[in-house]
Amino acid sequence: MRGVRWRRVASQVGRSVAVWAVSTLTMLVLAGILPDFRLRSADGDSATDIAVKAAFGAGAFGLLSAVVWPLLVRLLLLVPALVLGLLVFFLNGALLLLALRLDPGERGTAAPETAVVVAAVMSAVASATGAALAVRDDDAYRRRLYRLSDRRRRSGPPCPSTPGTVFLQLDGVGHDVLLDAVAKGLMPTVARWLGIGDGARTTHRLSPWRTDWSSQTGASQLGILHGSNHDVPAFRWYEKDTREVVVCNRPTSAAELQRRAAGYAGHDGLLAVDGASRGNLFSGGAGQQALVLSIAGRRSRENRSRAGYFAYFSDPANAVRTALSFVAEVGREIGQSTRTRLGKQRPRVSRGGLYPLVRAFATVVERDVVVAAVTGDMLAGRTAVYADLVAYDEVAHHSGPASRDAQKVLERLDRSLALIENVAEHAPRPYRIVVLSDHGQSPGETFRSRYGLTLGDLVRAGCGLPVPRRAERTRSGTEARAAVRAALRIPVAEHGEEHRPTRRSEPIVLASGNLGLVSFPDVTHRMSKEEIDARHPALLPTLANHPGIGFLLVRSDEHGGVVLGAYGAEIPLADLDDNPGPLAPFGPGAADAVRRTHSFPHTADIMVNSFHDPADGEVLAFEEQIGSHGGLGGEQGKPFLLSPLGFSPPVDEGEELVGAEHVHRVLRRWMRESDGPQVPLESSEERAA
Repeated sequence: MRGVRWRRVASQVGRSVAVWAVSTLTMLVLAGILPDFRLRSADGDSATDIAVKAAFGAGAFGLLSAVVWPLLVRLLLLVPALVLGLLVFFLNGALLLLALRLDPGERGTAAPETAVVVAAVMSAVASATGAALAVRDDDAYRRRLYRLSDRRRRSGPPCPSTPGTVFLQLDGVGHDVLLDAVAKGLMPTVARWLGIGDGARTTHRLSPWRTDWSSQTGASQLGILHGSNHDVPAFRWYEKDTREVVVCNRPTSAAELQRRAAGYAGHDGLLAVDGASRGNLFSGGAGQQALVLSIAGRRSRENRSRAGYFAYFSDPANAVRTALSFVAEVGREIGQSTRTRLGKQRPRVSRGGLYPLVRAFATVVERDVVVAAVTGDMLAGRTAVYADLVAYDEVAHHSGPASRDAQKVLERLDRSLALIENVAEHAPRPYRIVVLSDHGQSPGETFRSRYGLTLGDLVRAGCGLPVPRRAERTRSGTEARAAVRAALRIPVAEHGEEHRPTRRSEPIVLASGNLGLVSFPDVTHRMSKEEIDARHPALLPTLANHPGIGFLLVRSDEHGGVVLGAYGAEIPLADLDDNPGPLAPFGPGAADAVRRTHSFPHTADIMVNSFHDPADGEVLAFEEQIGSHGGLGGEQGKPFLLSPLGFSPPVDEGEELVGAEHVHRVLRRWMRESDGPQVPLESSEERAA
């Protein structure tokens, strides 16, 4: 045993010396090629003196990074995540300048901007060297995880022996997209869990589920985490009683929706007892939160995102690696968008402006911080963790759900799953990993690009109002863009407010993917078909007969509610099961989803769902997205649930898993099966689920 311990010590010392030597060589090379970085004196030094100075500088820089950097990050915990990401380079450069000043002999010099470059290169090289040497030592990574686990166990309360559960949400990944990625070999970890491949043993079952009409993260995640998404008709909608536009990815709206859901469900959420929420719109009642939008508008201790944030950025090599990956992702997006533009690829949307930065944040920064937070939660032995990875959803919106760009993101997400699985093997308690999605995405060009006008233009034409000669672009609101603003601690711009009319008699038109909402703000109640026809006799026929519109939902004084379609189709909600009419192309469950939304207090005066082609699954987004979700039609309404075989099946054979609230009841049942802490509400309906 003592011999093994000495071999481990010798191995660690050897790796440290090797990293020091490589860092010294890197500093010598940089001093030779960078004109503003000097190790020798003005009179010149011998090769030996220069080498000693480089070795001293590299060693001092390494020690300062190990000792001073964690203290700097702890002092900067109140700084927004993106700001700290930008400070990484400058702080590293400052440490290098300090290391050069510590040389007791002739001091080296470097211009400040050169010091930033040198420090970044040296950190990246040291990190790569350490990782390469650790790979050669089969037990190095395992020992590091054990040490972290032991440290967490000693510093915290005793860890229960019952299994914990990690819920990983792959935002926007549809059931069929996941199967296609597995078949193409893009997601080997998921394939192995499903028993696909030589020698693979099946450990998980894959189940599809069907979203509500509002197939978007706000409705789905609210229902999954809090047990209720009642009165969430879309991603954004106008509430006549408050005269406000509610948007799921605005911090104040998310906080209010979370409060309402807790009231409807009668409990705080899925994670209320010993839970952690990472990268989500809502907290799920968790005591540990990081990058959660519903608390982003509050300045408090819980909003400092300590978990994962400090753990990740306290390592300068991690910080530099993420910063370099961020820059590389920006370059990758610029190259990919340029290629699609020069190749005149269709469909295509604008990918300029700040979008490359938003994409890089979603696919690099958000992913790294959230994964680090989840691994920290597992090593701390927390009972339930729910994390959202938004990378695929953001890229698929602009590149397409089946694009090569989106498939590359799936490959990287699979590696994150493999890392979390590896950490689970060394956690202080057993963990069961559940992977799920909140919705899928449906491809198709935008309504504006096909017809040359927006839904707002069409509504104005039907109301007899002037229509702009040029159709203005409808911006795309996504979770990643809101997450960037939350990380920067700046208010979330409200796309819906851009559509506020100059006069209260004009309609407010809002878009949520291929779902549109039309509201008349000067009427305090939800208008009926008869009232709309009396006020604007051409509006409903104009919308219903447009080739880009699938169907409309309006309230009716005679029938309670009706679905309108082309050629005068008018089907009462009560008759949809026998005569689906314009809902027929949208498949089973469409009638129930429409009836449920009709019952919401804040459903718009006119609910508009775009055309859907069942043959190719395409829809027409009312936003600037070629991969969209938010309404009915195609893959957007068919997410997945990947669960360990140790859990009971989500539903009995022959039954369907329908709606986010149903998913919540299934997840709670699984937590009961793990003998973990329970959400303090258990109705007869849940026991039957």
